[in-house]
Amino acid sequence: MLLTDTHTHLYYETDEEKQALLMQRCFDNNIERLFLPNVDIASIASIDAMVKKYPKNCFAMAGLHPCEVKEDYELVLDEICQSIVDREIYAIGEIGIDLYWDKATLEIQKIAFIEQINWAKDLDLPIVIHCREAFNEVFEVLEQEKDKKLRGIFHCFTGNLEQAKHAIELGFYLGIGGVVTYKKSGLDEVLKDIPLANIVLETDSPYLAPVPFRGKPNESSYLIHIAEKLAEIYNTSVEEIASVTTANSISIFKV
Repeated sequence: MLLTDTHTHLYYETDEEKQALLMQRCFDNNIERLFLPNVDIASIASIDAMVKKYPKNCFAMAGLHPCEVKEDYELVLDEICQSIVDREIYAIGEIGIDLYWDKATLEIQKIAFIEQINWAKDLDLPIVIHCREAFNEVFEVLEQEKDKKLRGIFHCFTGNLEQAKHAIELGFYLGIGGVVTYKKSGLDEVLKDIPLANIVLETDSPYLAPVPFRGKPNESSYLIHIAEKLAEIYNTSVEEIASVTTANSISIFKV
């Protein structure tokens, strides 16, 4: 069995011993592929350090998180873009729009989102979308930018069935994480009408820990609990969930 965490900030743990333990717990649970989303300039070095330590297991992304889009975003984007030249990356992310924390930056979030979509198209890479309280705004941008090259993952998907189908129609997989294990999320009901062929697994570690760890720091090894919940929803085995979702991740990231 081979599980893939398509979205983890495991690199936030800078203590080498603790980080090694986090990785070992992943391996103990057959989680051997981890994709590391970039959020700002500072996180580039941390991601690269993990990739260097675990070249067969950790895979880098590059991007500016929408919550990090500030007045100096153009300079920051330039620096992140320049970093791509000398690095092996597998997606542009995480990028998108977040209206939970700051609605005032919507216009520059859109500009940054579109610019990074264009990076992805130029490099023929998928994008990994952060969308929080902004489905209408994100869909508006995607409809404007859609073409044969636009593809990727709706990270931490928590939308309704209509939004799920719209995302899939636009060429995106749904990133399903710990929220699916929460009793009142309603995500389990949405997924009953979504084929497993459109799903990938993620933790968003250290955030959004699944039951039975809800409210505690998340980690990539907890992906097994998300896989178990999906096995219940799709009435199949954890092995089948692992097989299909890992194949989906390979289709997206080409690795």
